[in-house]
Amino acid sequence: MLKALIEHGRIETTVPKAKELRKHAEKMITLAKNDSVANKRRAVAKMMVRYNTLTTKEARAVKNGDTTAYNNDRNVIKKLFGEWAPMFAERNGGYTRIMRNKPRAGDNAETCIIEFVK
Repeated sequence: MLKALIEHGRIETTVPKAKELRKHAEKMITLAKNDSVANKRRAVAKMMVRYNTLTTKEARAVKNGDTTAYNNDRNVIKKLFGEWAPMFAERNGGYTRIMRNKPRAGDNAETCIIEFVK
């Protein structure tokens, strides 16, 4: 869920899951605000990112700027450190917002939308 939140910026889920996700998302943004190799490795370990090995042809394409060979996990790390962290550089916390939604039809579970504050 953390990868989906970072990738899309907004997801819909149940309230208890969103409250738990908020803790992890806030820590990841705080970690990403200091753009270092060590922090990128910590983020990769925390989110269990898998790096698929690239063929030589794909590696050449990536050097030329074509990142379609990457799986979504690599793009999540790039988006976290390249897009979200600079957006919250001046903010000291409270990077996410939880907005309650209508109950789910099947089991009447309380749903909400969790998103990054812009």
